[in-house]
This record gives sequence, C-alpha cells and structure tokens, in this order.
Amino acid sequence: MQRITTVLLTALAPVSWGTTYAVTTEFLPPDRPLFTGLMRALPAGLLLLALGRVLPRGLWWGKAALLGALNIGAFFPLLFLSAYRLPGGMAAVVGSVGPLFVVGLSALLLGQRPTARTLLAGVVAASGVSLVVLKAAGALDGLGVLAALGSTASMSAGVVLTKKWGRPEGVGPLALAGWQLTAGGLLIAPVAFLAEGAPPALDGRAAAGYLYLALANTAVSYWLWFRGIGRLTATQVTFLGPLSPLTAAVVGWAALGEALTPLQLTGMALAFVATVAGQLRAGGAAAAPVRPSPRRGTSERPHRDPVA
Repeated sequence: MQRITTVLLTALAPVSWGTTYAVTTEFLPPDRPLFTGLMRALPAGLLLLALGRVLPRGLWWGKAALLGALNIGAFFPLLFLSAYRLPGGMAAVVGSVGPLFVVGLSALLLGQRPTARTLLAGVVAASGVSLVVLKAAGALDGLGVLAALGSTASMSAGVVLTKKWGRPEGVGPLALAGWQLTAGGLLIAPVAFLAEGAPPALDGRAAAGYLYLALANTAVSYWLWFRGIGRLTATQVTFLGPLSPLTAAVVGWAALGEALTPLQLTGMALAFVATVAGQLRAGGAAAAPVRPSPRRGTSERPHRDPVA
C-alpha cells in the first residue's frame, strides 16, 4: 500500500506537467519559451531553498549543479526548442522513449539488468503516445530532432544519477529539488536574456499563469518527483513520464475543445497500460534508495525525511 501511495504521489508530477501547454498558450505571452522556463525554475528553486534551509556541502555543490543542469538547465531549453521546431507532437513522441533511455543508463550506472517485459512496456508506451499526439507532419527539422533527443537524454541521465547518488545525510527531497531548480534556473537566465531580450510586460492573467507554473507545476511537482526517485526504481519513475502527454491531450479535450479520435483513445489506453506495467517489479517491493558511501564523521543510520 505504501508503494502504491508513493507511485500515485509521484505520478502527480507528470500529470501537472501535462497542463503546461494549456497554461502557456492560454495565459502567457507568446514566443517566450526560455523566459517561461526561467520563471518556472528559479522562483520555485529559491522558494524550496528557503523552506529546506540547507545548502549543499563539499562535493554536493558540484553534484547539485550537474543534476540541475541535466534535469532543468539543459532539459527546459532543449524541450522548448524541439517543440517549436518539430511538427505536431513529434517532440512528445521522441520524449516518450525516455523509459528506454533510463533502462539503458540504469544498466550501465546502477547495474540493473533490463527485462524483456520492461523493454516491451517501453516500446508500447512510446507507440501509445505516438498515436495520441502525432499529427500529419511535413519534413522533420534536424535541429529539432537533435534537441528532442538531447532533452530526453538529459532528463534520463538526471533521473539515473539522482538515483545513483541518493541524498546527503539529513537532506530530504524538498532541499534536493530546491538545489537543482535553483542551479537550473541560474543556467537558463543568461541564455533567456541573450536570446529573448528583456522580460515582457505582464498583466494579471500572465502573472497568474507564471504563479501556477512556479508553484504547483514546478515547486510541488519536482519535490514529488525527486521524492519518488528516492523511493522507487529509476525505471518505475520514468515510466510515469507518458502521463504528461496523456494529460495534455485530456486537458486539450476538456478545456480547449480539442477532439479526441478513436485512434487517439486507443493510444491513450496503450500508453496507460504500459505505464502501469512499468510499475510492476519482480518481488513486489521497490528497490532501496542508493546512498553515497559514508564518509568519516557521518552516520550510517537510515535517513528519515522530515517533510514526506
């Protein structure tokens, strides 16, 4: 029961991310993807830093910076670049192969051997997402495809390294999320200002949209995401990713009046079944979190998260 609760709470993160497209198109200034990424990451990171009240120490300054670059700083710009340069839904299709990326990286870095069931579930998930989001498209843009692959590889590597390194003694997922969001936001900031110029003027509608993205869509969602990484396997976590484009499709149908075809409904069913299959493990229990090797002067007692 505890593992099911953890899976459901972690799943709220990609479900929330699935609302990003609707909020962006309906509330925010157009053509400002990098500024939007900055407004998602940096305010949320600073808020979680203030709540967590702990900063990295020693080697964790470098680890937090690298994880922030992979999960946020590189992922956001590459994702937005691919979405702008690729035709209808292709970026989401490329992103849906993330579980297969994580399976391969987990084998290399975590020693977790992939099973035929996991590989099959990954292929089914990507196929289902393709049916949901892929529109009739023209020629593919090479840079857009590379950006989509780069964003998927970046996030996948971030998930696996977050699992491999665990968390320092006494540090919970809230502080870990704050470190990464802040580091990622600081990386995005100069790129956003160089590429897009000064921030746009914001009305009340845009301010409300950015507030939602920073708080619910990013601060809360990434805390739940990193909490899940600490309690589930990297593969289980990444198999929740297809819930994001599925949520986007449902929101588009319910709130924006977009029609869902029988083929799309079939794809949603396939992707959802693959997501559930990705949570099943032989033996039933989630793998224990991977912790850093204890150093002199540190305790090996189990970590107890004061927030979760």
